[in-house]
Amino acid sequence: MVDTDVTPAAVGVAPWGSRLLGSADEGALSRRLRVQLLLTVPLIFANLIGIAVSSLLIGVVLPGPPLFTSETALLNFVAVPVYVSAAFAAGFVWGTVGSLRTLRWATDPDRVPTEAEQAATARVPRRLVVQQALLWFGGMLILSPLYGLVDPAYVPKVLLGTGFSAIVVCANSYLLAEFALRPVTARVLEAAPRRRRRGLGVFGRSLLVWMLGSGTPVALLMTIAVLDLAGMDISTNRLAVCVLSLGGATLVFGLLLMTQTLAAAVAPIRGVRNALRRVEDGDLDVVVTVYDGTELGELQSGFNHMVAGMRERKRIRDLFGRHVGHDVAAAALARNPELGGEECEAAAIFVDIIGSTTMTATRPANEIVALLNEFFEIVVDEVERFGGHVNKFEGDAALAVFGTPAPLLDAAGSALAAARAIRSRLSDAAMEFDAGIGIAAGRVVAGNVGAHRRYEFTVIGDAVNEAARLCELAKQDESRVLASAAAVDAAEEIERKHWELGEPVTLRGRIRETRLARPYPR
Repeated sequence: MVDTDVTPAAVGVAPWGSRLLGSADEGALSRRLRVQLLLTVPLIFANLIGIAVSSLLIGVVLPGPPLFTSETALLNFVAVPVYVSAAFAAGFVWGTVGSLRTLRWATDPDRVPTEAEQAATARVPRRLVVQQALLWFGGMLILSPLYGLVDPAYVPKVLLGTGFSAIVVCANSYLLAEFALRPVTARVLEAAPRRRRRGLGVFGRSLLVWMLGSGTPVALLMTIAVLDLAGMDISTNRLAVCVLSLGGATLVFGLLLMTQTLAAAVAPIRGVRNALRRVEDGDLDVVVTVYDGTELGELQSGFNHMVAGMRERKRIRDLFGRHVGHDVAAAALARNPELGGEECEAAAIFVDIIGSTTMTATRPANEIVALLNEFFEIVVDEVERFGGHVNKFEGDAALAVFGTPAPLLDAAGSALAAARAIRSRLSDAAMEFDAGIGIAAGRVVAGNVGAHRRYEFTVIGDAVNEAARLCELAKQDESRVLASAAAVDAAEEIERKHWELGEPVTLRGRIRETRLARPYPR
């Protein structure tokens, strides 16, 4: 299972795709005020523009009797302003205040929303659109009959002009509300990452832009043409004004809506792209804030799951390398591991603590573990510095091999140099114990030994056994380091000069004699 219990920093200084939405470390009160302003001011501005466009369409553009006459003065300067003011007040209380009440849980940065709060938060943009649509179409139902009492020819003008503005304003308001609520949506999606996305989606947003930026103005032009064919006397000049005005509206509002839609689509993609660049640079502590409720949000979430999986695999690989050695781990990952081994030239170092049995019987277990860890830290450092790897920790002893699985040009020389370095560091560290070190080189069999379900990399051969016996003998030798003459002979001259050949001995369990070699005193 992928470990996602990490809290790395979000990508960039604009985690929600825009600097207008603030930064991730912004205070709860500042963020609440920011969301309130972004949710209120743009919606009011959009509705004011809608009212202005509606007034131009009804009063100047659309065919029919002139609107600004003495008969309509009462409606123009009393009824319309009264309804607009009442609609703004109702929209503010019903829409903005109600939405902020729904989002009250978000003022607590540590609060995890309940399922009911999540559902209510997800409905806020749609609810705002429905509320504004009701207010706009309520104005149509109230004002069009009043103008119809003055002249029935006003009714289609009022319906068409108000309806066009209502549709454009409502669609624009939906996009604005989604934008303003990104920080809150991100917390909802974080609390319920598997929650079903209920936004319009990329296809729905694109279709909405086409319908409002192109479809609605063209439909209005077609309606005017139908009215002309139905008998309404529309002059050529008036028809030209309608085409120019609605064509201009198509260009302006189409561009506005397309810009909003593209910005909403590009922001998540840009965030994922920037995060991918950081992953390419080796930074796996990157996370993308999921704030989009469409397929793009699934892309953001999918990226986070992918990187979490990469972090988990890196952690497993690191643990694998720590347990078996990084060279063994790299070899196992590079090819399909299987049981069996292959013969090769290698060198082995066996290191064993002197007097560990007595020390274990007289010291607390935690002290023994601390001493062993300090000892093995030196062994591992020097073995890896000279290109080998520690194959096994056996209680208070360690077996290190050189030349397998990663080949070395001078395996014997590297092993001898590592043994001298270990001895030097143990002497300088003034440890509470001493250790014997044995080094041998020759043909060994290296590979995976065990069963198909559980096996480990190991090295078997006479050189390994010889190193273990030399280690036993080194415990009684003054130098504490003994190597076979064969290992010294196999090393290059740069390392051979540090060793002095000694007497031949027959090691325990062996038939042939082994000539000893000791490092020259420092």
